[in-house]
Amino acid sequence: QVQLVESGGGLVQPGGSLRLSCSASDSLSVSRMGWYRQAPGNPRERVAVITTGGTPNYADSVKGRFTISRDNATNTVYLQMNSLKSEDTAVYYCNALITILSMTRNYWGQGTQVTVSS
Repeated sequence: QVQLVESGGGLVQPGGSLRLSCSASDSLSVSRMGWYRQAPGNPRERVAVITTGGTPNYADSVKGRFTISRDNATNTVYLQMNSLKSEDTAVYYCNALITILSMTRNYWGQGTQVTVSS
């Protein structure tokens, strides 16, 4: 069974920083990885994604503040979040495209809460 294990959420003051991590089993074939978020009453939105080659893509709302990176050897993706704002408050979900027996599917982590508040 495929599991994406997330960590790093929490409560932080505006202007602060947090780092999220998400790991899949290192025996899996993982291509694109990324982070999405969902605030109460809002649809889930893409925050940042990164290809196997390391090319990132960011939502306009986080450009210049968030940095996505990955370690292909351990199938781990990170999201460094700086200059956090109250509107960044949401549940953050890790996402990965994983190929098993020639079938590629989207997998999701369980979600980690990020709260930005003074």
